[in-house]
Amino acid sequence: MSDQVPVILDTDIGSDIDDAVCLAYLLKQPKCDLLGVTTVSGMPRERAALADAVCRAGGRRDIPIHSGIDQGMMLGIVQPGCAQAAVLPKFDHRAPEEFKNYTAVNFLREQIHKRPGEITLLAIGPMTNLGALFALDPEAPKLLKRLVLMCGVFTNRLAGVGPLEWNALCDPIATALTYKAPAPEHTSIGLEVTCKCRMEADACIKRFREIGGPLGVVAAMTEVWASHRKQVTFHDPLAATVIFKPDLCEYQDGQVDVELLSSRVKGQTHWNPKADPKPHRIAVDVNPEAFFEHYFGTVSGK
Repeated sequence: MSDQVPVILDTDIGSDIDDAVCLAYLLKQPKCDLLGVTTVSGMPRERAALADAVCRAGGRRDIPIHSGIDQGMMLGIVQPGCAQAAVLPKFDHRAPEEFKNYTAVNFLREQIHKRPGEITLLAIGPMTNLGALFALDPEAPKLLKRLVLMCGVFTNRLAGVGPLEWNALCDPIATALTYKAPAPEHTSIGLEVTCKCRMEADACIKRFREIGGPLGVVAAMTEVWASHRKQVTFHDPLAATVIFKPDLCEYQDGQVDVELLSSRVKGQTHWNPKADPKPHRIAVDVNPEAFFEHYFGTVSGK
């Protein structure tokens, strides 16, 4: 029996740098069978081109990449810019115009129905594609093996981390639909845990360049990021690594509800560990040293 894990990545690559850092990990993870990449948020075709550039730098021209939804449910376009697309002229990639509009949800639906009980859906951007998929096809989440999200704040156990998280806030209705989805395994890695995995941006750029391959493109994207941010937080890579090495984190089971009534905190995730049943699992802590050892060991091929 194969130990390969079929994964589809749903991403807003091109905004925060961690999406590209995550994609590079999946490309280098020997146990990952990356079935496809879907993009979400503003300029989704440019984001698809960025994903294609990273994949090609990793020697992978065969991975399906689909452009997704740019407008949040009842919100209009969120994240209208995609600053890291500035690096595209430096690297081999398909032009944004080569990606058809709004094909991501159909791709997700087809793949999930084709391989029932097999696919891990990893979502690391706003939940718009997932919300649309689960509203269109309520059976789809039941056919997943597991749903893994970088989304939300649940315990506020880290100083300086407030109760709101970007992916959840960008499209609150889609976030709520995603947490109502009855996936067999439903795991979230929240902001208060991912913020423990940080490196200085300059150190990341140096290390990414040294490793090369897909991280050569990521290094250039990180330079764009570092023009206004001095650190790289490995939010999304942590969500990816726990698929293959779950003991990097500690977890708690319970129920997530999403705030939709208060305009001030719409999209806030509320955690109830005493709920019955307990449909969700969240990370409550991480071993940062073990995470970085695993991440860089994997992308270096060690």
